[in-house]
Amino acid sequence: MMTVGRSGGTVVLLFCLSFFAAVTAESPYRFFDWNVTYGDIYPLGVRQQGILINGKFPGPDIHSVTNDNLIINVHNSLDEPFLISWNGIQNRRNSYVDGMYGTTCPIPPRSNYTYILQVKDQIGSFYYFPSLAFHKAAGGFGGIRILSRPGIPVPFADPAGDYTVLIGDWYKSNHTDLKSRLDRGRKLPSPDGILINGRSNGATLNVEQGKTYRLRISNVGLQDSLNFRIQNHRMKLVEVEGTHTLQTMFSSLDVHVGQSYSVLITADQSPRDYYVVVSSRFTDKIITSTGVLRYSGSSTPASGPIPGGPTIQVDWSLNQARAIRTNLTASGPRPNPQGSYHYGLIPLIRTIVFGSSAGQINGKQRYGVNSVSFVPADTPLKLADFFKISGVYKINSISDKPTYGGLYLDTSVLQVDYRTFIEIVFENQEDIVQSYHLNGYSFWVVGMDGGQWKTGSRNGYNLRDAVSRSTVQVYPKSWTAIYIALDNVGMWNLRSEFWARQYLGQQLYLRVFTSSTSLRDEYPIPKNSRLCGRARGRHTRPL
Repeated sequence: MMTVGRSGGTVVLLFCLSFFAAVTAESPYRFFDWNVTYGDIYPLGVRQQGILINGKFPGPDIHSVTNDNLIINVHNSLDEPFLISWNGIQNRRNSYVDGMYGTTCPIPPRSNYTYILQVKDQIGSFYYFPSLAFHKAAGGFGGIRILSRPGIPVPFADPAGDYTVLIGDWYKSNHTDLKSRLDRGRKLPSPDGILINGRSNGATLNVEQGKTYRLRISNVGLQDSLNFRIQNHRMKLVEVEGTHTLQTMFSSLDVHVGQSYSVLITADQSPRDYYVVVSSRFTDKIITSTGVLRYSGSSTPASGPIPGGPTIQVDWSLNQARAIRTNLTASGPRPNPQGSYHYGLIPLIRTIVFGSSAGQINGKQRYGVNSVSFVPADTPLKLADFFKISGVYKINSISDKPTYGGLYLDTSVLQVDYRTFIEIVFENQEDIVQSYHLNGYSFWVVGMDGGQWKTGSRNGYNLRDAVSRSTVQVYPKSWTAIYIALDNVGMWNLRSEFWARQYLGQQLYLRVFTSSTSLRDEYPIPKNSRLCGRARGRHTRPL
Protein backbone atom coordinates (compact mmCIF):
# COMPACT_ATOMS: atom_id res chain seq x y z
CA MET A 1 0.00 0.00 0.00
CA MET A 2 1.26 3.47 -0.85
CA THR A 3 2.05 5.98 1.90
CA VAL A 4 0.72 9.50 2.14
CA GLY A 5 3.87 11.25 3.22
CA ARG A 6 3.65 11.36 7.00
CA SER A 7 3.91 9.00 9.95
CA GLY A 8 0.86 6.79 10.17
CA GLY A 9 -0.23 7.83 6.68
CA THR A 10 -0.73 4.27 5.51
CA VAL A 11 -3.11 3.59 8.39
CA VAL A 12 -5.01 6.80 7.61
CA LEU A 13 -5.31 5.90 3.94
CA LEU A 14 -6.45 2.37 4.71
CA PHE A 15 -9.05 3.84 7.09
CA CYS A 16 -10.28 6.16 4.35
CA LEU A 17 -10.41 3.35 1.80
CA SER A 18 -12.37 1.11 4.15
CA PHE A 19 -14.92 3.90 4.61
CA PHE A 20 -15.26 4.52 0.90
CA ALA A 21 -15.57 0.78 0.26
CA ALA A 22 -18.58 0.80 2.57
CA VAL A 23 -20.30 3.82 1.06
CA THR A 24 -19.59 2.86 -2.57
CA ALA A 25 -20.70 -0.78 -2.23
CA GLU A 26 -17.25 -2.13 -3.14
CA SER A 27 -16.96 -0.45 -6.53
CA PRO A 28 -13.60 -1.35 -8.14
CA TYR A 29 -10.42 0.50 -7.16
CA ARG A 30 -7.72 1.75 -9.51
CA PHE A 31 -4.40 2.90 -8.07
CA PHE A 32 -2.07 5.52 -9.55
CA ASP A 33 1.28 6.73 -8.26
CA TRP A 34 2.46 10.00 -9.82
CA ASN A 35 5.69 11.91 -9.38
CA VAL A 36 5.43 15.56 -10.45
CA THR A 37 8.73 17.06 -11.55
CA TYR A 38 10.21 19.83 -13.65
CA GLY A 39 11.88 18.81 -16.88
CA ASP A 40 13.17 20.27 -20.11
CA ILE A 41 10.64 20.25 -22.95
CA TYR A 42 10.88 21.63 -26.50
CA PRO A 43 7.31 21.79 -27.86
CA LEU A 44 7.94 24.92 -29.97
CA GLY A 45 11.61 24.23 -30.68
CA VAL A 46 13.04 26.14 -27.73
CA ARG A 47 13.91 24.74 -24.32
CA GLN A 48 11.33 25.36 -21.63
CA GLN A 49 10.80 24.27 -18.06
CA GLY A 50 7.87 21.86 -18.26
CA ILE A 51 5.89 20.08 -15.57
CA LEU A 52 6.05 16.32 -16.07
CA ILE A 53 4.11 13.50 -14.45
CA ASN A 54 6.16 10.31 -14.19
CA GLY A 55 8.50 11.91 -16.73
CA LYS A 56 5.76 12.45 -19.31
CA PHE A 57 4.52 15.56 -21.11
CA PRO A 58 1.54 15.48 -21.39
CA GLY A 59 0.88 13.33 -18.34
CA PRO A 60 -0.46 9.76 -18.35
CA ASP A 61 -4.10 9.04 -19.14
CA ILE A 62 -6.51 7.87 -16.48
CA HIS A 63 -8.59 4.93 -17.74
CA SER A 64 -11.63 4.03 -15.64
CA VAL A 65 -15.17 2.65 -15.68
CA THR A 66 -18.35 4.21 -14.26
CA ASN A 67 -18.34 4.19 -10.41
CA ASP A 68 -14.65 3.24 -10.14
CA ASN A 69 -12.73 4.59 -7.17
CA LEU A 70 -9.51 6.32 -8.22
CA ILE A 71 -6.71 6.37 -5.66
CA ILE A 72 -4.13 8.83 -7.02
CA ASN A 73 -1.01 9.37 -4.94
CA VAL A 74 0.63 12.62 -6.10
CA HIS A 75 4.24 13.30 -5.07
CA ASN A 76 5.15 16.97 -5.44
CA SER A 77 8.81 17.09 -6.43
CA LEU A 78 8.58 20.75 -7.49
CA ASP A 79 9.96 23.62 -5.41
CA GLU A 80 6.51 25.18 -4.92
CA PRO A 81 3.03 24.05 -3.81
CA PHE A 82 0.99 22.07 -6.34
CA LEU A 83 -2.63 20.99 -6.88
CA ILE A 84 -4.41 18.93 -9.52
CA SER A 85 -8.05 19.42 -10.45
CA TRP A 86 -10.28 17.13 -12.49
CA ASN A 87 -12.11 18.94 -15.28
CA GLY A 88 -15.60 17.46 -15.56
CA ILE A 89 -15.27 14.90 -12.76
CA GLN A 90 -18.14 15.68 -10.40
CA ASN A 91 -16.67 14.34 -7.13
CA ARG A 92 -20.17 13.85 -5.88
CA ARG A 93 -20.72 14.71 -2.20
CA ASN A 94 -16.99 15.36 -1.86
CA SER A 95 -15.80 18.81 -2.95
CA TYR A 96 -12.91 18.45 -0.47
CA VAL A 97 -10.92 16.60 -3.17
CA ASP A 98 -11.87 18.88 -6.07
CA GLY A 99 -8.32 20.17 -6.36
CA MET A 100 -9.05 23.93 -6.46
CA TYR A 101 -7.61 26.19 -3.77
CA GLY A 102 -11.11 27.06 -2.58
CA THR A 103 -11.64 23.43 -1.53
CA THR A 104 -8.28 21.67 -1.19
CA CYS A 105 -5.00 22.58 0.48
CA PRO A 106 -1.98 22.58 -1.85
CA ILE A 107 0.58 19.79 -1.68
CA PRO A 108 3.79 21.33 -0.25
CA PRO A 109 7.14 20.78 -2.02
CA ARG A 110 8.74 17.37 -1.32
CA SER A 111 5.42 16.07 0.02
CA ASN A 112 2.58 13.99 -1.31
CA TYR A 113 -1.17 13.65 -1.07
CA THR A 114 -3.50 10.82 -2.03
CA TYR A 115 -6.68 11.87 -3.81
CA ILE A 116 -9.57 9.48 -3.27
CA LEU A 117 -12.07 10.10 -6.06
CA GLN A 118 -15.09 8.23 -7.35
CA VAL A 119 -16.36 8.65 -10.91
CA LYS A 120 -19.90 8.10 -9.68
CA ASP A 121 -22.59 7.84 -12.36
CA GLN A 122 -20.34 9.27 -15.07
CA ILE A 123 -19.12 8.25 -18.51
CA GLY A 124 -17.18 10.12 -21.14
CA SER A 125 -14.12 12.20 -21.93
CA PHE A 126 -12.46 14.66 -19.55
CA TYR A 127 -9.01 15.80 -18.44
CA TYR A 128 -7.00 16.80 -15.37
CA PHE A 129 -4.75 19.84 -14.99
CA PRO A 130 -2.69 21.76 -12.39
CA SER A 131 -4.80 24.51 -10.85
CA LEU A 132 -2.28 26.70 -8.98
CA ALA A 133 0.24 29.42 -9.87
CA PHE A 134 -0.26 29.33 -13.67
CA HIS A 135 1.25 25.81 -13.72
CA LYS A 136 -1.17 24.92 -16.51
CA ALA A 137 1.10 26.87 -18.89
CA ALA A 138 3.88 24.35 -18.17
CA GLY A 139 2.02 21.04 -18.58
CA GLY A 140 0.92 18.67 -15.85
CA PHE A 141 -2.29 17.82 -17.73
CA GLY A 142 -3.60 14.56 -19.16
CA GLY A 143 -6.72 12.80 -20.38
CA ILE A 144 -9.42 11.06 -18.36
CA ARG A 145 -11.74 8.49 -19.94
CA ILE A 146 -14.66 6.81 -18.19
CA LEU A 147 -16.05 3.76 -19.99
CA SER A 148 -19.55 2.40 -19.53
CA ARG A 149 -20.03 -0.57 -17.24
CA PRO A 150 -20.44 -4.00 -18.86
CA GLY A 151 -24.05 -4.52 -19.84
CA ILE A 152 -24.83 -0.81 -20.26
CA PRO A 153 -25.56 -0.27 -23.96
CA VAL A 154 -23.42 2.23 -25.85
CA PRO A 155 -24.93 3.76 -29.02
CA PHE A 156 -22.08 2.77 -31.32
CA ALA A 157 -19.91 -0.28 -31.92
CA ASP A 158 -16.63 -0.68 -30.07
CA PRO A 159 -13.99 1.22 -32.04
CA ALA A 160 -10.79 -0.42 -33.25
CA GLY A 161 -8.83 2.13 -31.22
CA ASP A 162 -9.40 4.90 -28.72
CA TYR A 163 -7.09 7.94 -28.77
CA THR A 164 -6.69 10.88 -26.40
CA VAL A 165 -6.04 14.08 -28.39
CA LEU A 166 -5.02 17.02 -26.21
CA ILE A 167 -4.92 20.30 -28.12
CA GLY A 168 -4.13 23.75 -26.83
CA ASP A 169 -2.38 27.04 -27.46
CA TRP A 170 1.15 27.42 -26.08
CA TYR A 171 3.76 30.03 -25.18
CA LYS A 172 7.52 29.85 -25.64
CA SER A 173 7.95 31.60 -22.29
CA ASN A 174 8.18 29.61 -19.07
CA HIS A 175 5.11 29.61 -16.86
CA THR A 176 7.06 31.54 -14.20
CA ASP A 177 7.64 34.42 -16.64
CA LEU A 178 3.96 34.45 -17.67
CA LYS A 179 2.87 34.43 -14.03
CA SER A 180 5.28 37.24 -13.19
CA ARG A 181 3.87 39.33 -16.01
CA LEU A 182 0.32 38.82 -14.73
CA ASP A 183 1.38 39.54 -11.15
CA ARG A 184 2.73 42.90 -12.34
CA GLY A 185 -0.71 43.68 -13.71
CA ARG A 186 0.09 43.27 -17.39
CA LYS A 187 -1.83 41.35 -20.04
CA LEU A 188 -0.31 38.37 -21.80
CA PRO A 189 0.56 38.55 -25.50
CA SER A 190 -1.02 36.18 -27.99
CA PRO A 191 0.14 32.54 -27.74
CA ASP A 192 3.09 31.48 -29.90
CA GLY A 193 1.75 28.19 -31.21
CA ILE A 194 -0.60 25.23 -30.86
CA LEU A 195 0.23 21.78 -29.54
CA ILE A 196 -1.29 18.42 -30.40
CA ASN A 197 -0.43 15.91 -27.66
CA GLY A 198 2.52 18.04 -26.62
CA ARG A 199 3.95 18.60 -30.12
CA SER A 200 3.63 21.54 -32.48
CA ASN A 201 4.05 19.26 -35.50
CA GLY A 202 4.33 15.53 -36.04
CA ALA A 203 1.83 14.07 -33.57
CA THR A 204 0.69 10.81 -35.16
CA LEU A 205 -2.52 8.77 -34.99
CA ASN A 206 -2.12 5.27 -36.46
CA VAL A 207 -5.08 3.59 -38.18
CA GLU A 208 -5.87 0.61 -40.38
CA GLN A 209 -7.89 0.96 -43.54
CA GLY A 210 -11.59 0.15 -43.13
CA LYS A 211 -11.62 0.45 -39.33
CA THR A 212 -13.27 3.05 -37.10
CA TYR A 213 -11.54 4.91 -34.27
CA ARG A 214 -12.61 7.10 -31.37
CA LEU A 215 -10.80 10.39 -30.77
CA ARG A 216 -11.28 12.08 -27.39
CA ILE A 217 -10.42 15.71 -28.11
CA SER A 218 -9.87 18.17 -25.24
CA ASN A 219 -8.78 21.79 -25.47
CA VAL A 220 -6.36 22.04 -22.54
CA GLY A 221 -4.97 25.40 -23.64
CA LEU A 222 -4.93 28.79 -21.97
CA GLN A 223 -7.27 30.98 -24.01
CA ASP A 224 -7.90 30.23 -27.70
CA SER A 225 -10.87 28.45 -29.20
CA LEU A 226 -9.52 25.90 -31.68
CA ASN A 227 -10.84 24.18 -34.79
CA PHE A 228 -10.00 20.48 -35.32
CA ARG A 229 -10.16 18.69 -38.68
CA ILE A 230 -8.61 15.79 -40.61
CA GLN A 231 -7.78 15.92 -44.30
CA ASN A 232 -10.35 14.02 -46.43
CA HIS A 233 -12.09 12.55 -43.37
CA ARG A 234 -15.38 13.46 -41.72
CA MET A 235 -16.03 13.09 -38.02
CA LYS A 236 -19.11 11.66 -36.33
CA LEU A 237 -19.75 13.38 -33.00
CA VAL A 238 -20.84 10.80 -30.39
CA GLU A 239 -20.16 12.25 -26.92
CA VAL A 240 -19.65 15.61 -25.21
CA GLU A 241 -18.32 15.71 -21.64
CA GLY A 242 -20.27 12.67 -20.50
CA THR A 243 -23.36 12.96 -22.72
CA HIS A 244 -24.02 10.73 -25.73
CA THR A 245 -25.06 13.06 -28.54
CA LEU A 246 -27.04 12.78 -31.72
CA GLN A 247 -24.51 11.37 -34.17
CA THR A 248 -23.98 14.37 -36.40
CA MET A 249 -21.28 14.44 -39.08
CA PHE A 250 -18.83 17.35 -39.16
CA SER A 251 -15.92 18.17 -41.45
CA SER A 252 -14.38 20.29 -38.69
CA LEU A 253 -15.18 20.94 -35.04
CA ASP A 254 -14.79 24.02 -32.87
CA VAL A 255 -13.41 23.09 -29.44
CA HIS A 256 -13.46 26.04 -27.07
CA VAL A 257 -10.95 26.22 -24.26
CA GLY A 258 -11.74 23.73 -21.49
CA GLN A 259 -14.10 21.62 -23.62
CA SER A 260 -13.97 17.90 -24.50
CA TYR A 261 -15.55 15.97 -27.39
CA SER A 262 -15.55 12.38 -28.68
CA VAL A 263 -15.73 11.74 -32.40
CA LEU A 264 -15.58 8.61 -34.52
CA ILE A 265 -13.54 8.58 -37.72
CA THR A 266 -13.48 5.78 -40.26
CA ALA A 267 -10.27 5.10 -42.18
CA ASP A 268 -12.09 4.93 -45.54
CA GLN A 269 -9.49 6.57 -47.78
CA SER A 270 -6.54 5.16 -49.71
CA PRO A 271 -3.72 4.07 -47.38
CA ARG A 272 -1.33 7.00 -46.98
CA ASP A 273 -0.75 9.85 -44.53
CA TYR A 274 -3.30 12.66 -44.03
CA TYR A 275 -3.00 15.98 -42.23
CA VAL A 276 -4.54 16.41 -38.79
CA VAL A 277 -5.03 20.17 -38.45
CA VAL A 278 -5.70 22.41 -35.46
CA SER A 279 -6.02 26.17 -35.94
CA SER A 280 -7.00 29.11 -33.77
CA ARG A 281 -10.44 30.72 -33.98
CA PHE A 282 -11.44 34.36 -33.52
CA THR A 283 -7.81 35.58 -33.38
CA ASP A 284 -6.16 38.44 -35.25
CA LYS A 285 -3.44 36.08 -36.46
CA ILE A 286 -4.47 32.51 -37.25
CA ILE A 287 -1.97 30.00 -35.90
CA THR A 288 -1.98 26.41 -37.11
CA SER A 289 -0.45 23.10 -36.06
CA THR A 290 -0.46 19.83 -37.98
CA GLY A 291 -0.20 16.19 -37.07
CA VAL A 292 -0.58 13.02 -39.12
CA LEU A 293 -3.27 10.39 -39.53
CA ARG A 294 -1.13 7.44 -40.71
CA TYR A 295 -2.63 4.41 -42.37
CA SER A 296 -0.93 1.08 -41.68
CA GLY A 297 1.66 0.36 -44.37
CA SER A 298 1.70 3.96 -45.60
CA SER A 299 4.81 5.11 -47.42
CA THR A 300 3.24 8.30 -48.78
CA PRO A 301 3.56 11.42 -46.64
CA ALA A 302 0.70 13.88 -46.26
CA SER A 303 0.61 16.24 -49.22
CA GLY A 304 -1.42 18.92 -50.90
CA PRO A 305 -2.71 22.09 -49.29
CA ILE A 306 -3.45 21.88 -45.58
CA PRO A 307 -7.26 21.78 -45.36
CA GLY A 308 -8.66 25.15 -44.42
CA GLY A 309 -11.15 25.79 -41.67
CA PRO A 310 -13.26 28.60 -40.27
CA THR A 311 -11.34 31.55 -38.87
CA ILE A 312 -13.35 34.44 -37.39
CA GLN A 313 -16.91 33.46 -38.37
CA VAL A 314 -19.08 33.52 -35.25
CA ASP A 315 -22.31 32.42 -36.97
CA TRP A 316 -20.62 29.25 -38.25
CA SER A 317 -19.59 28.30 -34.71
CA LEU A 318 -22.95 29.27 -33.20
CA ASN A 319 -24.85 27.14 -35.70
CA GLN A 320 -22.57 24.18 -35.01
CA ALA A 321 -23.09 24.59 -31.26
CA ARG A 322 -26.86 24.57 -31.69
CA ALA A 323 -26.59 21.36 -33.74
CA ILE A 324 -24.97 19.50 -30.80
CA ARG A 325 -27.87 17.81 -29.03
CA THR A 326 -28.47 14.93 -26.64
CA ASN A 327 -29.31 11.46 -27.93
CA LEU A 328 -32.49 10.95 -25.89
CA THR A 329 -32.77 7.20 -26.51
CA ALA A 330 -29.16 6.31 -25.68
CA SER A 331 -28.16 5.12 -22.22
CA GLY A 332 -25.84 7.23 -20.14
CA PRO A 333 -23.97 5.81 -17.13
CA ARG A 334 -27.13 3.91 -16.18
CA PRO A 335 -29.28 1.73 -18.44
CA ASN A 336 -32.20 4.16 -18.52
CA PRO A 337 -32.29 6.52 -21.55
CA GLN A 338 -30.70 9.95 -21.21
CA GLY A 339 -34.02 11.50 -22.19
CA SER A 340 -35.87 10.06 -19.21
CA TYR A 341 -35.02 13.20 -17.17
CA HIS A 342 -37.35 15.88 -18.54
CA TYR A 343 -35.41 18.97 -17.53
CA GLY A 344 -37.66 21.24 -19.60
CA LEU A 345 -40.68 20.47 -17.42
CA ILE A 346 -39.12 21.37 -14.06
CA PRO A 347 -40.09 24.77 -12.61
CA LEU A 348 -37.24 27.23 -12.17
CA ILE A 349 -36.64 28.37 -8.59
CA ARG A 350 -34.11 31.08 -9.35
CA THR A 351 -32.41 32.95 -12.20
CA ILE A 352 -28.81 34.10 -11.81
CA VAL A 353 -27.11 36.32 -14.37
CA PHE A 354 -23.32 36.55 -14.53
CA GLY A 355 -21.60 39.25 -16.57
CA SER A 356 -17.85 39.46 -17.15
CA SER A 357 -15.80 42.63 -17.13
CA ALA A 358 -12.22 43.78 -17.46
CA GLY A 359 -10.53 46.78 -15.90
CA GLN A 360 -7.80 48.00 -13.64
CA ILE A 361 -7.55 48.06 -9.86
CA ASN A 362 -4.68 50.06 -8.35
CA GLY A 363 -3.14 50.36 -11.79
CA LYS A 364 -3.10 46.61 -12.45
CA GLN A 365 -5.11 44.57 -14.92
CA ARG A 366 -7.94 42.57 -13.34
CA TYR A 367 -11.01 40.65 -14.49
CA GLY A 368 -14.25 39.88 -12.71
CA VAL A 369 -17.78 38.55 -12.62
CA ASN A 370 -20.61 40.90 -11.63
CA SER A 371 -17.98 43.55 -10.84
CA VAL A 372 -16.16 41.33 -8.29
CA SER A 373 -12.57 40.35 -9.04
CA PHE A 374 -11.91 37.20 -7.04
CA VAL A 375 -9.01 37.03 -4.59
CA PRO A 376 -8.17 33.78 -2.78
CA ALA A 377 -8.70 33.68 0.96
CA ASP A 378 -5.98 32.63 3.39
CA THR A 379 -7.81 29.31 4.00
CA PRO A 380 -9.68 27.05 1.56
CA LEU A 381 -13.34 28.03 1.75
CA LYS A 382 -14.55 24.48 2.21
CA LEU A 383 -12.26 23.99 5.21
CA ALA A 384 -13.47 27.28 6.70
CA ASP A 385 -17.01 25.92 6.43
CA PHE A 386 -16.15 22.59 8.01
CA PHE A 387 -14.21 24.06 10.95
CA LYS A 388 -16.59 27.03 11.28
CA ILE A 389 -13.75 29.55 10.94
CA SER A 390 -15.24 33.02 10.76
CA GLY A 391 -13.87 35.88 8.69
CA VAL A 392 -12.47 33.80 5.82
CA TYR A 393 -15.22 34.82 3.41
CA LYS A 394 -18.72 36.25 3.36
CA ILE A 395 -21.68 34.35 1.96
CA ASN A 396 -23.28 36.18 -0.97
CA SER A 397 -20.32 38.48 -1.37
CA ILE A 398 -21.26 38.67 -5.05
CA SER A 399 -24.58 39.77 -6.52
CA ASP A 400 -26.67 37.38 -8.59
CA LYS A 401 -27.15 40.09 -11.24
CA PRO A 402 -24.51 42.21 -13.01
CA THR A 403 -24.22 45.93 -12.41
CA TYR A 404 -21.31 46.53 -14.81
CA GLY A 405 -19.92 49.03 -12.35
CA GLY A 406 -16.26 49.38 -11.45
CA LEU A 407 -14.31 46.28 -10.43
CA TYR A 408 -13.45 45.64 -6.79
CA LEU A 409 -11.61 42.84 -4.98
CA ASP A 410 -13.34 40.24 -2.82
CA THR A 411 -13.54 36.50 -2.21
CA SER A 412 -16.76 35.99 -4.14
CA VAL A 413 -19.09 33.24 -2.90
CA LEU A 414 -22.75 32.91 -3.89
CA GLN A 415 -24.99 30.58 -1.89
CA VAL A 416 -27.56 28.44 -3.69
CA ASP A 417 -29.90 25.88 -2.18
CA TYR A 418 -29.45 22.15 -2.51
CA ARG A 419 -32.14 20.26 -4.45
CA THR A 420 -33.37 23.30 -6.34
CA PHE A 421 -33.48 23.82 -10.10
CA ILE A 422 -32.01 27.08 -11.36
CA GLU A 423 -31.15 29.01 -14.49
CA ILE A 424 -27.80 30.74 -15.02
CA VAL A 425 -27.33 33.24 -17.83
CA PHE A 426 -23.80 34.21 -18.87
CA GLU A 427 -23.71 37.65 -20.48
CA ASN A 428 -20.72 38.70 -22.56
CA GLN A 429 -20.56 42.37 -23.50
CA GLU A 430 -16.92 42.02 -24.54
CA ASP A 431 -15.42 41.38 -27.98
CA ILE A 432 -13.92 37.95 -27.20
CA VAL A 433 -15.30 34.43 -26.90
CA GLN A 434 -15.69 33.48 -23.25
CA SER A 435 -15.66 29.92 -21.91
CA TYR A 436 -17.00 28.97 -18.47
CA HIS A 437 -16.62 25.78 -16.45
CA LEU A 438 -18.51 24.71 -13.32
CA ASN A 439 -16.89 22.08 -11.13
CA GLY A 440 -19.06 19.39 -9.57
CA TYR A 441 -21.82 19.55 -12.17
CA SER A 442 -23.02 19.13 -15.68
CA PHE A 443 -25.74 21.44 -16.96
CA TRP A 444 -28.11 21.75 -19.89
CA VAL A 445 -27.13 24.38 -22.45
CA VAL A 446 -30.66 25.55 -23.27
CA GLY A 447 -29.91 28.64 -25.33
CA MET A 448 -27.32 31.00 -26.81
CA ASP A 449 -27.69 34.01 -29.06
CA GLY A 450 -26.38 37.48 -29.83
CA GLY A 451 -27.40 40.66 -28.08
CA GLN A 452 -28.82 41.17 -24.60
CA TRP A 453 -30.63 38.36 -22.77
CA LYS A 454 -34.22 39.11 -21.80
CA THR A 455 -36.88 36.97 -20.16
CA GLY A 456 -38.46 36.65 -23.58
CA SER A 457 -35.27 34.92 -24.77
CA ARG A 458 -36.64 31.81 -23.06
CA ASN A 459 -39.09 31.42 -25.94
CA GLY A 460 -36.19 30.17 -28.05
CA TYR A 461 -34.78 27.72 -25.49
CA ASN A 462 -34.26 24.06 -26.33
CA LEU A 463 -36.26 22.37 -23.59
CA ARG A 464 -36.17 18.88 -25.11
CA ASP A 465 -32.70 17.67 -26.11
CA ALA A 466 -30.14 20.31 -25.10
CA VAL A 467 -26.69 18.89 -24.55
CA SER A 468 -25.59 18.39 -20.94
CA ARG A 469 -21.95 19.34 -20.28
CA SER A 470 -19.69 21.17 -17.81
CA THR A 471 -17.98 23.80 -20.01
CA VAL A 472 -19.79 26.23 -22.29
CA GLN A 473 -18.82 29.08 -24.61
CA VAL A 474 -20.32 32.56 -24.75
CA TYR A 475 -19.83 34.37 -28.05
CA PRO A 476 -18.87 38.07 -28.31
CA LYS A 477 -21.70 40.49 -27.51
CA SER A 478 -23.88 37.46 -26.76
CA TRP A 479 -25.39 35.35 -24.01
CA THR A 480 -25.62 31.68 -23.09
CA ALA A 481 -28.24 30.19 -20.75
CA ILE A 482 -27.96 26.95 -18.78
CA TYR A 483 -30.23 24.96 -16.47
CA ILE A 484 -28.78 23.17 -13.42
CA ALA A 485 -30.27 20.68 -10.99
CA LEU A 486 -28.42 21.48 -7.75
CA ASP A 487 -27.97 17.92 -6.54
CA ASN A 488 -24.34 17.99 -5.36
CA VAL A 489 -23.64 19.64 -1.99
CA GLY A 490 -20.32 21.42 -1.67
CA MET A 491 -18.21 24.43 -2.58
CA TRP A 492 -17.80 24.48 -6.38
CA ASN A 493 -15.60 26.69 -8.52
CA LEU A 494 -17.22 28.53 -11.43
CA ARG A 495 -14.51 30.06 -13.60
CA SER A 496 -13.40 31.45 -16.89
CA GLU A 497 -11.32 28.92 -18.81
CA PHE A 498 -9.39 31.85 -20.31
CA TRP A 499 -6.63 31.12 -17.83
CA ALA A 500 -5.12 34.60 -17.44
CA ARG A 501 -8.60 35.96 -16.73
CA GLN A 502 -9.26 33.19 -14.19
CA TYR A 503 -5.90 33.90 -12.53
CA LEU A 504 -6.70 37.63 -12.32
CA GLY A 505 -10.16 37.26 -10.83
CA GLN A 506 -12.77 35.97 -13.30
CA GLN A 507 -14.07 33.20 -11.07
CA LEU A 508 -16.27 32.62 -8.03
CA TYR A 509 -17.57 29.79 -5.86
CA LEU A 510 -21.09 28.44 -5.68
CA ARG A 511 -21.84 27.24 -2.16
CA VAL A 512 -24.49 24.55 -2.64
CA PHE A 513 -25.94 24.48 0.85
CA THR A 514 -27.99 22.10 2.96
CA SER A 515 -28.41 22.02 6.72
CA SER A 516 -28.46 18.22 6.60
CA THR A 517 -25.52 16.25 7.98
CA SER A 518 -26.55 13.00 6.29
CA LEU A 519 -23.93 11.01 4.36
CA ARG A 520 -26.56 10.77 1.64
CA ASP A 521 -26.02 14.48 1.06
CA GLU A 522 -22.32 15.03 1.74
CA TYR A 523 -19.34 13.05 2.97
CA PRO A 524 -17.41 14.43 5.94
CA ILE A 525 -13.91 15.76 5.40
CA PRO A 526 -11.51 12.96 4.38
CA LYS A 527 -9.32 11.81 7.23
CA ASN A 528 -6.16 12.27 5.13
CA SER A 529 -6.98 15.89 4.17
CA ARG A 530 -4.11 18.32 4.35
CA LEU A 531 -4.85 21.36 6.49
CA CYS A 532 -3.51 24.82 5.77
CA GLY A 533 -4.14 28.48 6.54
CA ARG A 534 -6.30 28.96 9.62
CA ALA A 535 -7.32 25.30 9.49
CA ARG A 536 -3.75 24.21 10.23
CA GLY A 537 -3.43 22.31 13.51
CA ARG A 538 -7.10 21.38 13.70
CA HIS A 539 -8.25 17.79 13.65
CA THR A 540 -10.48 16.11 11.09
CA ARG A 541 -13.36 14.07 12.41
CA PRO A 542 -13.04 10.30 11.98
CA LEU A 543 -14.93 9.16 8.91
